[in-house]
Amino acid sequence: MTEKRKGARSIKDIPADILVQLNRGEIETANLTEWLAVDQKLLLANLLKQNNRLEYLQSILSRVDKLKKQTVNTINEAIGLGILDLALKNQDEEFLSKLSSHQADLVRCWAAYTIGRNDTFNTMEKLKRIQPFASDTHFGVREICWMTVRPDISKNLTESLSILSEWTKYDNENIRRFASESTRPRGVWCEHISELKQNPGLGLEILEPLKSDSSRYVQDSVGNWLNDASKSQPEFVVEICDEWLRESSTKETQYIVKKALRTIRK
Repeated sequence: MTEKRKGARSIKDIPADILVQLNRGEIETANLTEWLAVDQKLLLANLLKQNNRLEYLQSILSRVDKLKKQTVNTINEAIGLGILDLALKNQDEEFLSKLSSHQADLVRCWAAYTIGRNDTFNTMEKLKRIQPFASDTHFGVREICWMTVRPDISKNLTESLSILSEWTKYDNENIRRFASESTRPRGVWCEHISELKQNPGLGLEILEPLKSDSSRYVQDSVGNWLNDASKSQPEFVVEICDEWLRESSTKETQYIVKKALRTIRK
């Protein structure tokens, strides 16, 4: 088993050969620094060349060029949606299937958009197909994949909460965390879910099973979920936290409650 790369601390310190491999899609990014350093347009060109799809390039690049603000996330979304549009237009299922298991994490992020924003799938199908991305070993893929389905979750909230409540029972902590993170009332880098901001009690079918979760990754997400809710419904959050401490005074629950109440009690 090869030792996992730690990655450079600053972009200027990334070895030239590593950057070349990243932009060719030959290796994964090792940390956030490398994630930010990848030239996604060059990675796209290399991916399309390797798969004999160079005719897709200009159409997708023009989509990127039209972005008002170019960030890693906005470029990632634009490329993912560009690939999706062209693949649907050309009935290119073969190409789409290759992306989902690609060795480059940013390519798998594009693949997540081709599922989460593919309206030939209903909400249940999207969530089922996005689950392998939710359990991905790479942090970037796990963050992007919940963003791709969040519009559907918001639009079909009751159904989505019902489906995701089942995900809280999985052994894989990444899947449990997805259930919480994807439904946060406010969230990060995404539109708010107004229904959950006003009535956070709807999310209890997801939060209750996770109130003493063994994973710090899940604990952080649940604490952040309730902290989001505390900004519009502070009384609800205080009440839930008090109830949880009475029912489950574990160190895990105590950690979640402290994180949940940090805005109220700062």
